Amino acid sequence: MARKYSKGASKSVKSAMHRRKKGTLKRGKSGHGGKVKSRRQAIAIGLSEARKKGAKVPPKKSSSRKKSSSRRKSS
Repeated sequence: MARKYSKGASKSVKSAMHRRKKGTLKRGKSGHGGKVKSRRQAIAIGLSEARKKGAKVPPKKSSSRKKSSSRRKSS
C-alpha cells in the first residue's frame, strides 16, 4: 500500500511539533495570533507547510460549517 503522507510531510510536522514545544510556533498568516498550544493545531500547521512545499499530503477536508452557511433564509 502506498504512503498517504510523504517523508517530507512528516519532517515538516516534526519540525512544527518541536517549534511548538520551544514556544516559537505562532498562529495566523503573519504569526501575530499568539503561540500555538494545542498538539492538533501544530500538526495542522506542519501539514499545511508541507502542502505549500509540494510534499505529498492529502487535500484538506472541508469543514461542516461551510456546508451549513449555504442554507437558504426562509421568508
